[in-house]
Amino acid sequence: MTEQDRASEAAILEVLGRRAPGIQVLAEEAGGATSGTRWVVDPLDGTANWIHGLPLVGVSVALLDRGEPRLGVVVAPWLDLEFAAERGRGATLNGEPLPELGAGDPATAIVATGFPFRRKHLLPRYLPVFEGALRRFEDLRRAGAASLDLAWTASGTCDGFFELGLAPWDVAAGAALVLEVGGRVSDWQGTNGWLESGDILAAPPAVHDVLLELARRG
Repeated sequence: MTEQDRASEAAILEVLGRRAPGIQVLAEEAGGATSGTRWVVDPLDGTANWIHGLPLVGVSVALLDRGEPRLGVVVAPWLDLEFAAERGRGATLNGEPLPELGAGDPATAIVATGFPFRRKHLLPRYLPVFEGALRRFEDLRRAGAASLDLAWTASGTCDGFFELGLAPWDVAAGAALVLEVGGRVSDWQGTNGWLESGDILAAPPAVHDVLLELARRG
């Protein structure tokens, strides 16, 4: 945790408390509510990138209701990008509507991932899927900020995303974006437990099918 993490979180919590009083909050640094309707806040996604001067940093805020994301906003301040989605009302990038995702083409897909570098005990599960994805898709990318990987999946910049062991604040807002443009989001077993487990697959349908096949086999 850095001073910037704490300052960003304090600013977000102040705005949420003023503009949406009475709604519980789960924040990366401060903790908070783990059930019920709540805001989920990641004040600085990609802290290691921030420390090293890489501009791949996101700020992520989502509203969870009955265990599902209803609103999601991901901002990349150094890249001047703002992604937003509301269930049933579409998704936008810098205020412009994002189109629905198509089925996707695994043969030409560029898929994002994140390494379980803090949970190396997950490597035996992760590495076979990583290898399978490298063989099945055109290429892989690793930006180091899950919220941005998911936002770029929603915008079509990337063609999917997979990772293990993430926290709700890492994925809730980005998943809201992917779902709102017709993508699929699941855990590595194909169920809806990705918020609880942090094991996530997110992609257009055809790419998600391949990711799920690889995850189940791995």
